[in-house]
Amino acid sequence: MLKQWIAEAFNEPDCDTNRAKSTKDRKQGCSSRALTPGAAAGGCAFDGAKIALQPITDAAHLVHGPIACEGNSWNTRNVASSGSQLFRTSFTTDMSEQDIIHGGEKRLFRAIREVAEHYRPAAIFVYITCVPSMIGDDVDAVCKAAAERFDVPVIPVNAPGFVGSKNLGNKLAGQVLLDRVVGTREPSRRTPFDINIIGEYNVAGEMWMVLPLLDRLGIRVLASITGDARYHEVACAHRARVNMVVCSQAMVSFARSMREKYGIPYFEGSFYGISDTSAALHEIARLLVEQGAPADVIQRTEALIKAEEDAAWRQIMPYQERLSGKRVLLYTGGVKSWSVVSALQEIGMTVVGTSVRKSTDADKSRIKTLMGEDATLFGQIPAKELYRMLADGEADILISGGRTQFTALKTKTPWLDINQERHHAYAGYDGMVAFVRQIDATLHHPVWRQVRSPAPWENSGDRQ
Repeated sequence: MLKQWIAEAFNEPDCDTNRAKSTKDRKQGCSSRALTPGAAAGGCAFDGAKIALQPITDAAHLVHGPIACEGNSWNTRNVASSGSQLFRTSFTTDMSEQDIIHGGEKRLFRAIREVAEHYRPAAIFVYITCVPSMIGDDVDAVCKAAAERFDVPVIPVNAPGFVGSKNLGNKLAGQVLLDRVVGTREPSRRTPFDINIIGEYNVAGEMWMVLPLLDRLGIRVLASITGDARYHEVACAHRARVNMVVCSQAMVSFARSMREKYGIPYFEGSFYGISDTSAALHEIARLLVEQGAPADVIQRTEALIKAEEDAAWRQIMPYQERLSGKRVLLYTGGVKSWSVVSALQEIGMTVVGTSVRKSTDADKSRIKTLMGEDATLFGQIPAKELYRMLADGEADILISGGRTQFTALKTKTPWLDINQERHHAYAGYDGMVAFVRQIDATLHHPVWRQVRSPAPWENSGDRQ
């Protein structure tokens, strides 16, 4: 069943690549490199599933497996909550050698009972890791019995790490929500302006940069899937009028399935950069009108966009002269591989290359539209090659995740974090202003002038 579930996760009809395949190849789904059980392989399917679901703040997230799986999978993403902090508590069955021999089902049931009785969560997500999957624990049966016994939704997440990558785990998590959560409750009220934002995890509070804009337009986010989400909000997500997908590779299947099952149209957009934020607001308003909302929402959206764009550019203008023409090496992936390119180009910076490690074909097409057909796209850069590029001065600043920061610092190159560990929100108009300020502060920090200057003894020829 797991193999069939994985194949269905990759059989995405809304993917341009899949549509171009023959019927036979399409049935085989997309390739996903299986990982070796127990091997350290970076982001695995379990990691991806937990990243996608754990921002549901009032749920308990219980990892059925050795304690190391829980210890290595969370708290590196700086996601924020406006309410419950239960999602920050680590729960694990801490399987031992005895459980591997005799099975871990009883231990899992006791763990669910303890969580249900002591924490009273809105739901309990149970993550199946490599070990219980290999020894054959019937986690579905345990979860079903526990849900009936303790009167709380207990939802198995069958995404053991060895089945594939972090991205596959995101897809499997989305399928869990579709099969077991979405549509299980009804909202207390409905409006013509209800939308879902899919693939947004509220990293550094970025959802909170966008919500005030939508509030001013009278648009309600029925469910954010899953940044700063509540379980009942996700369960009511099927009553939205429009879906916006932020991270296309991970959650486009989720949005497509909701369109087929509930008739909710969707589009892919970004809240990074001024023009992309404006385009996203325009598209939300247009689709809402198509779904029966009053037409004046379009005029109100245009007025809001003009006011916000003018305000943002007034704040950005003083930095443009200092940043225009500066060269950026962008080493990230997914939606940021193109949305951040657009934001950087808006302020006159030159993107010398961008990574496409976790990007879809649609993402790559957007990059080429922004940067031209000769755009430099790359996957994994060996540390030695990245060091050479920065040491040779091919970029003035590296914008990437934390793994490459030390390579940048060794070459005395300014570095800015763009990944999930960051503590600055860059979404929306205010987020773009904050992004520009952070780039300027990083590039022009006095430490670079100091570390690049010769040591006193190098000038005088004397060494102390």
